[in-house]
Amino acid sequence: MPAGLQPAADPLADPADPVIAVDAMGGDYAPDEIVAGALAAQREHGVTTLLTGPPSRLRPVIARLGAGSELRVVPAEDIVGMGEGALAGFRRPRSSIAVACQLVRRGQATAVVSAGSTGAIVASARQRLLEVPGVPRPGLAVVLPTHPNLTVLIDAGATADPKPEMLVQFGQLGVAYAQIALGIAAPKVGLLTIGAEPGKGNILTRRAHELLAAEPQGGALPLNFAGNVEGGDLMAGAVDVIVTDGFTGNVALKTLEGSMKFAAAELRSALTGTRAGRLGALLQRRGLREFSERVDADTYGGAALLGLGGSVVIAHGASTARAVSSACALAANLTRGDITEKIRARVGAPSERRGAHFLRRDRER
Repeated sequence: MPAGLQPAADPLADPADPVIAVDAMGGDYAPDEIVAGALAAQREHGVTTLLTGPPSRLRPVIARLGAGSELRVVPAEDIVGMGEGALAGFRRPRSSIAVACQLVRRGQATAVVSAGSTGAIVASARQRLLEVPGVPRPGLAVVLPTHPNLTVLIDAGATADPKPEMLVQFGQLGVAYAQIALGIAAPKVGLLTIGAEPGKGNILTRRAHELLAAEPQGGALPLNFAGNVEGGDLMAGAVDVIVTDGFTGNVALKTLEGSMKFAAAELRSALTGTRAGRLGALLQRRGLREFSERVDADTYGGAALLGLGGSVVIAHGASTARAVSSACALAANLTRGDITEKIRARVGAPSERRGAHFLRRDRER
């Protein structure tokens, strides 16, 4: 067992008072920006954060921020690099991300936030957190800044080659997320493929369409399935939840991110290139500020890894303190909304509320 971790004597923390385990060593700007973000989350969002990482590296950062006793450090001497993948998540039980997941597993925290390697986070979380029955693979949900309402895209990279049945589960995960994070009572679900007609797409999407449109199985709740959506509909806001496989979803997400950066740079050039443009920008500064905030990834905090027995939020690798603070706020919101129980209800899994529980030894081996 990693140093500093002890079996919890009390049951899982009250969801109304979330405790977020923050991987302080994950991210391009760790640990400085991560620690600053965790501190901001405590001061601005009213959540408790536990920092996992080497105390010798974290305590000087905490001192520079004047945090004093506000932040608690849980020792984790090993660090997973940003260039490492899933194998590091499996093989490094004393890493900062593994210790963060352990805190949730043992009931000492209610959620995990990390800006580290996505592959390592997913692998470590799957190994250490209980899976929700009926959800064979977790899905990574991200929020797209569509207008007038936001849209959830799932999966954005957790499962590259799912079976058609898994896409149905992703739809259930996305609906639960949209209900809590976006406040949408009955989200509309769309399937991302190459045509709006039911017969369009490859074998995976054609079969997934049939399953999404059919009556739910195994006690699962019905989905408000609106049919297929195309790549051009990603930002149209036509549906509330867009379901796809992790490979396609990740490519689509990276394409959108690059397109938005290009559009923002072109807009900035047009507004500052001439005197008339600068005057127009001055007159429209409020609208431009709102637009900038809407497309800024730091506003949304990160992607939620859904389908496990604990909330996990994966922040962008280049996260600043503001992004980490937003990620902690999102994790706290999912905890307060009892996302795991909502997912259980949606997929028809039996409710399972526990106190502290221990790692399965077969997985440890």
